[in-house]
Amino acid sequence: MSKKTLVIILAIALVLGIGLTYRLMMMGSETTSSGSGAAAIGGPFELVDQNGQTRTEQDFRGKYMLIYFGYTYCPDVCPTELQVMGNALDALDPEIANEVTPVFISVDPERDTVDAIAAYVPHFHERMVGLTGTLEQTTTAAKTFRVYYAKAYADGESKDSDAYLMDHSSFVYLMGRDGSFIRHFNYGTAPEDMAKGIAEVIKKNG
Repeated sequence: MSKKTLVIILAIALVLGIGLTYRLMMMGSETTSSGSGAAAIGGPFELVDQNGQTRTEQDFRGKYMLIYFGYTYCPDVCPTELQVMGNALDALDPEIANEVTPVFISVDPERDTVDAIAAYVPHFHERMVGLTGTLEQTTTAAKTFRVYYAKAYADGESKDSDAYLMDHSSFVYLMGRDGSFIRHFNYGTAPEDMAKGIAEVIKKNG
């Protein structure tokens, strides 16, 4: 299989994955444990940050969270979205921006070590928190946020090889001060539109 064919297949899979994740998100908004009608996205997690410190969802309470799930080996989509997040925060009034913690969570813990995360996240924003963990921990976090992901190998590539890509959904989640889901931004959202959306939420809710 040629590289061009693999890229086309991965692009199709990404679209299908985004569609699946969107459907799951809509299902979450229809059925929640609280019956409030809010989307059932987000919840408890335990991961490790780029400094090797254990972090849970409780560590981020009191601030809004802008979350993206991806991986450091991602050739295009992840760095693009993380750059959008960083640019959106820089476009906000500093007082508003300081109320938002940008967070990157790995869906590829086998390669995304603490050192790899530490070298990666500073490229996108000085306050970005990078999170990884064991396979069990990152799988739990992804399920909590209804994130779709799967390994994708080139034709004939050994499943034991490190030469794989991660097919994954690409949403940026905005979570409230209490950790509740507020809204998401689709792939391709411009930084200024993301900044506007964030500002509207914070000005409305404080």
